[in-house]
Amino acid sequence: MQLPESEVAVLEAANADEATPVDALAAATDLPPETVTGAAFELEEQGLVAVTERVDETISLTDEGRTYVEDRLPEVRLYEAALEAGADADPVSMGQVIGTSGLEGAEVDIALSNYARKGYGSIEGGEITADSDADPAADPEGNALESLADEGTLEADDVLDQLERRGLVEVSETTTREVELTEQGVTELMAGVETAETVGQVTPELLTSGEWEDVEFAEYNVEADAETVEGGRVHVLREMSERVKDVLVGMGFEEMDGPHADADFWINDCLFMPQDHPARTHWDRFALEQPTHIDELPEDLVERVERAHREGVGEDGEGYHSPWDEDFARALALRGHTTSLSTRYLSGTEIGEIEPPARYFSVEKAYRNDTLDATHLLEFYQIEGWVMAEDLSVRDLMGTFEEFYAQFGIEDIQFKPHYNPYTEPSFELFGTHPTTGELIEIGNSGIFREEMLEPLGVDCDVMAWGLALERLAMLTTGAEDIRDLHGTLADLEFLRNAEVTY
Repeated sequence: MQLPESEVAVLEAANADEATPVDALAAATDLPPETVTGAAFELEEQGLVAVTERVDETISLTDEGRTYVEDRLPEVRLYEAALEAGADADPVSMGQVIGTSGLEGAEVDIALSNYARKGYGSIEGGEITADSDADPAADPEGNALESLADEGTLEADDVLDQLERRGLVEVSETTTREVELTEQGVTELMAGVETAETVGQVTPELLTSGEWEDVEFAEYNVEADAETVEGGRVHVLREMSERVKDVLVGMGFEEMDGPHADADFWINDCLFMPQDHPARTHWDRFALEQPTHIDELPEDLVERVERAHREGVGEDGEGYHSPWDEDFARALALRGHTTSLSTRYLSGTEIGEIEPPARYFSVEKAYRNDTLDATHLLEFYQIEGWVMAEDLSVRDLMGTFEEFYAQFGIEDIQFKPHYNPYTEPSFELFGTHPTTGELIEIGNSGIFREEMLEPLGVDCDVMAWGLALERLAMLTTGAEDIRDLHGTLADLEFLRNAEVTY
C-alpha cells in the first residue's frame, strides 16, 4: 500500500492500544500539528485510524479582572464609600460618594450600572442610598474572581456569563484530537506501507518541464481547521444612523449641524424652559469648567426670549413670573438634547432666515446625567427633526412618524399625551420590543409653542420631535439592553453578528 509521506509517518507513530493526541504525534514525527491533523483525517477516510475529539473550556482572568481581585469590584467600592457617607440612613450626593470612593474614568460608569442591580442601594435624582443589609463579602461575582485567581477554577457557573459580559474573564475553547489505529490499519502496517511521492503545490519548474503530467499531487482537506479571523465591520449604531439619514433625506429633509457644547440660552432658554426648571440643575446637566460662559449671543434675540419668559407672548400670555438671569443663559454645558440645533436654525443665526415650507433633521449625540439602566446612558444619539409649514396638526405629526418607522418595519407605534414646556400639544412615542414584548419609549414630540417660536421670529407652525437612535436599534436588532450596543459593557459578540433590519 502506498501513502503520502506524512500519512505513513502518522500511521507508524499511532498506537492500536490507546489514542494518541495530535500534539504527541507531531512531536514524534517532527511534523507540524496541522499536517498531522490533515494526515489523520485522510487516514480515517481510508479506515486506517479512528480520530476522536473533545472540546476543553478554559476560563482565565482578564487584566481588568485581575485588577478587581486586588482592588475589589467598582460597585463594592462605591457601596463602601456610600456607607461611610451615611447613605444607609439618608440619601447622599452621588458626586460626594464618587469623590471619596477613589473611582475614576470608566470605573464610575461600571459602578453605577451594577450598584442597583446587585441590591447595594438605589441611585436617583443625583443622590445615592445604601442598603445596610447588603453583604459585599457575599458578592457572587467578586467571589468567583477570587476563586479563579487563587485556585484557577470557577465553581459558580451561574455567574460566568455575567463575568464574561463585563470583560472580567475570557473563556476559550480548545479542541483536542486523538488518533488510534484500527484493525485495518494494523493489518496494512503488518503487510507493509510504502511512501508515495506526492507534490504539494504546482511550481514554475513543474509547468515548464512538463513533469506536472507525471507526478501525483497531494489532496487538500478543505474541511481542516483554519484560524478564526474577526474582521472589522461598521458599528450597529453607525449603520442605523446612516439608514436613518437615508430615510429622512428621502422624505425631503435637510441635515443640521452644530456645537456639542453650547450656551444654556440655545439649549433651554430658547425652548421656553424656565431657568428654575428641575432639568436645568447641575444634577441633570454637564457644565463646562473652562470656559464657563459663551462670549457672544444675539442681543435682540436675548431680549425677546427674556421678555417671553417674563411676560409671555400674545394677549393671554403671562410668562413664568420666575427669575431670569442672562449670566445663567450664557453658561456653557454639553447639550442635553439636540433641539439646541433647531433653535439655532429656526432663529436664522445658523444659515440665515428659513422660509416655509422647510424640513430639517440631525442625528447627533446628546449628554444627560441620567441613571444608567437598560434604556439610559450618559451619552446617546438623538434623531432631531422639525417641519415648518402653515396649518400643521397632530395628524400631520403622527403621519410623519408612521411613514418614518414603517421604513424600518415598525408599524405598531403607540402615542401617549405628554407635557413639554416648549410644545403644545405634546406626546410620547412607544414601540414594542421584538423579543420581550415590552413597550419601550422611543421618542418625544409636539407642536412648538408660540412662546418659543415668536422670539425666534417664526410666524407659522413648526412640528418637532426628538427620537432615540439606540432604542430604534433595540427594536430592529432585538438588543434588550442599551449597554450591549455601546459603552464599557458593550457585547462585542452581539455587535459582530447583529444586523440592522428594515
